[in-house]
Amino acid sequence: MTTPSLTLSAIAEALGAAIEGDGSITVRRAVHPSEAEGPGDLALAMDRDLLALLPGSKAVAAVVSEGMELPDGVAGGTLGRIVVKRPRYAMAGLLDLFERPVHAEPGVSPQAYVAPDAVVAPDASIAPFAYIGPRARIGAGAVILPHVTVGADAVIGEGCLLHPGARIGERVEMGARCIIHPNAAVGNDGFSFVTPEPGSVESAKTTGRVVGTNVLIRRVNSIGTVVLGDDVEIGAGATIDRGTVTATRIGNGTKIDNLVQIGHNVQVGTNCMLCGHVGIAGSTEIGDRVVLAGKVGVADHVKIGSDAVVAANSGVGTDIPPKSVWMGYPAVPRTRAFEQYKGLARLKRLFADVAELKKRLTALDGGPVTAEAAERQD
Repeated sequence: MTTPSLTLSAIAEALGAAIEGDGSITVRRAVHPSEAEGPGDLALAMDRDLLALLPGSKAVAAVVSEGMELPDGVAGGTLGRIVVKRPRYAMAGLLDLFERPVHAEPGVSPQAYVAPDAVVAPDASIAPFAYIGPRARIGAGAVILPHVTVGADAVIGEGCLLHPGARIGERVEMGARCIIHPNAAVGNDGFSFVTPEPGSVESAKTTGRVVGTNVLIRRVNSIGTVVLGDDVEIGAGATIDRGTVTATRIGNGTKIDNLVQIGHNVQVGTNCMLCGHVGIAGSTEIGDRVVLAGKVGVADHVKIGSDAVVAANSGVGTDIPPKSVWMGYPAVPRTRAFEQYKGLARLKRLFADVAELKKRLTALDGGPVTAEAAERQD
């Protein structure tokens, strides 16, 4: 698909940005300054390192940040510039304008399997080797790419995009404009098992000792489902378990990164960001606009309040209040975590001071002060 030409004025209007120079210049691509091939390229130079590359770039149009001083030669070399206030936010808008949509053939491919009682919107796209199960419903404008499976009674909302290898389980409900990346699995059975008598895990939790024995492990079936709100995005290889009885729920606008694991019965609010390798155990409740950085682990039945931020590699084992920043293993409030880190950094000096004090005390007592004696004291 060929990207249409856009004038700098049209791009600036879409971004709410200012124009310097010739706004009538037309561009077809947004590129790194060093990769510009000619007048049709728009150089993205919104940080200082990229701005320094503009004098040697072949681009005659650029996007720059407000308040940055242009290097020598830029004013004459770039005949038009778009000036933005918030570079990263502007980048999101720019990439929307220059988006390259996935290739999707209209209609249902004869090489796809669609159950006779499934309902597929006329303008949906179902690629070869996709599977649409009994009574599934595919909304208007949805795109189902190759090797996707949609289970029985699942609902795929309008405008959804399911990338190759995505697995949507039975009865899963998906709102509008969701994006499911390759090999993500939504609607797996939960990891839920029980022993006839209290087993090793239960005794370890209550007493700190292993008393029980797991002679028999019985599976607890998951008869619930997963419900995704509108504009949810699920990264490649991520997995979301269905609820035991009701539903695991992901709120509108929440973005889930690659290789994230969400357990059964978890409730995630709106506009959350769960970064790569996050693992959330069953029945956890996460509020709105929560950010969990990479490799955060959350224990079961924990509650995390709205607008909380948890730093990377943290282990969350207790409830977290709203609008707070936690970090560490186990996770604690940020201020306390820094106090702990400072204390650890001071340990070496503390040990040296204690050793010196021992030597002095030994000398005062009239005892030996040799290195061997001091070492025995340590």
